[in-house]
Amino acid sequence: MKVAVLDDYQDVFHTLKCYPRLKGHEVVAFHDSVKEPAKLAARLDGFDAVILLQQRTPFPRAAVEKLRTLKIISQSGRNVTHLDVAACTEKGIVVCASGGGLPNHTAELTWGLIFAALRHIPEEVAALKAGKWQTMLGTTVVGRTLGVYGYGRIGSLVAKVGRAFGMKVICWGRESTIAKAREDGFEIAGSREALFETSDIVTLHIALNKETRGIVKYADLARMKPTALIVNTSRGPIIEAESLVKALKEGRPGFGAFDVFDDEPIIGGNHPLLKLPNALCTPHIGYVDIDTYEKYYGATVDAVLAYADGKTPTAVNPEAIKK
Repeated sequence: MKVAVLDDYQDVFHTLKCYPRLKGHEVVAFHDSVKEPAKLAARLDGFDAVILLQQRTPFPRAAVEKLRTLKIISQSGRNVTHLDVAACTEKGIVVCASGGGLPNHTAELTWGLIFAALRHIPEEVAALKAGKWQTMLGTTVVGRTLGVYGYGRIGSLVAKVGRAFGMKVICWGRESTIAKAREDGFEIAGSREALFETSDIVTLHIALNKETRGIVKYADLARMKPTALIVNTSRGPIIEAESLVKALKEGRPGFGAFDVFDDEPIIGGNHPLLKLPNALCTPHIGYVDIDTYEKYYGATVDAVLAYADGKTPTAVNPEAIKK
């Protein structure tokens, strides 16, 4: 089979343990992103399989309908909301969603962003390189209030670390996650509004779907303290993009740290958040580490090889196999 690997930004797919297992198949890795449907279809013309890492490249119906040769989409993780599965089924394209990663990696980055923002680490590093010494005062987390919005696999880890650092931790989210947070001994915010109003740090751990897109609005952000920090390592679109920039410019909240954006990847530094002095941004690296890549890509290769052998154990649309 001819296999395309999309969005291999770091050019690392060929270095992973799973790569030699595709010996005998023609593998082409692309290091840039193409999202315009016609261009995406043109790029994949002649390929039998495509490997996707998470939700980096969407496959809307407009793209799927133009695909001529593709037989299988092998996606890491079980979230396929960026794929028009119905359109794939109509075209006879099998969609495989293979496994998931550990929550620890994104939880680690969440705390990395919190400390980098509160202790002004990037600024102090730059100042030291410029010949200066101790240019700013940092803020400790001890005794501060950490608001965790979404007490799932990642949010629960972040909350427990906050407690270990001597923070007051309050939680909010769906009824089931609130129950789990309470069971784990955490305080539940008096209301959703109270979470934003009283927290010194609000960290978002919310899955992106139709219900949660834009769930954090300008009114929520405007309730935050001028000294508060908002952190998003989930998905960019859970916050209204224009509202976020507006709120940060107005100083409520006073600071933001973001690993995710409304439209990715950001090329050429062209995003309004990157121009704000009170926003610390990283390029969606929450899951970008060697252990996660080995696990994610290994699972996608498993699915491609299974398909080549006439099996599709992780197909989300097995009815496509009959077409």
